[in-house]
Amino acid sequence: MVEVEREVMEVAMEAGHILLENGAEIFRVEETINRICRHYGIESGSAFILSNGIFVTSGNMREETFARVQHIPVSGSHLNRVAAVNQLSREVEEGRYTIEEVREHLREIRQMPGKSNHMQILGSGVGSGAFCYLYGGNLRDCTAAFLAGVVLYAFVLYISSPYFNKMVSNIAGGAVATAACVVLYELGLGQNLDQMVIGSIIPLVPGVAFTNAIRDIADENYISGTVRMIDALLVFFCIAMGVGLVYTVRQRLIV
Repeated sequence: MVEVEREVMEVAMEAGHILLENGAEIFRVEETINRICRHYGIESGSAFILSNGIFVTSGNMREETFARVQHIPVSGSHLNRVAAVNQLSREVEEGRYTIEEVREHLREIRQMPGKSNHMQILGSGVGSGAFCYLYGGNLRDCTAAFLAGVVLYAFVLYISSPYFNKMVSNIAGGAVATAACVVLYELGLGQNLDQMVIGSIIPLVPGVAFTNAIRDIADENYISGTVRMIDALLVFFCIAMGVGLVYTVRQRLIV
């Protein structure tokens, strides 16, 4: 019985780990861990979640003492994995799986492939062109923003992410996107430089992280919400530095 309880706690923590590292909200991680523990009879299970760590404990007069701490670095969002773990936890409550089957399903979820580099680059271009249109750009501006978005994410995937830290990566990304827009603007492909730049930098903006930070704060998870908010605001600041750097250089060259 002791081994079964320990396995339940480890599986619950694994589910929480997958959720947190893929961008889930704090309340969702806590709810999933508690849901798995309660279903398999661990009444004393307790989880304390931060934006980059999980603390899980259990134990009372009838149950074995269990304690684990895992550090989970702040990373990107993979909402397909979050959705898969959510669905799995609901199916667990319905009694459809043994604990061994849940562990196997979690292993499969962790190995779910992300989007290919080519798909991410194309998505960046389409998103950049679409947001350029939303912010008032015309067809030529959207075409230029599309090309700048493609250049940006090719830079992010093949140069920035492998070799730069997060701050330098976002500064460089903002600069590359803006420089691409400036070049296309000077070549006459676009007509409104500001709209082109706004559209092209959208793929760098951490919208999910910023939204989750607000939700965490609204749910009274102030520490985690504040950490995520600071991380998102730092990304905004770095992007602005990159954009401002290229604009400054351009103004100096024009003068």
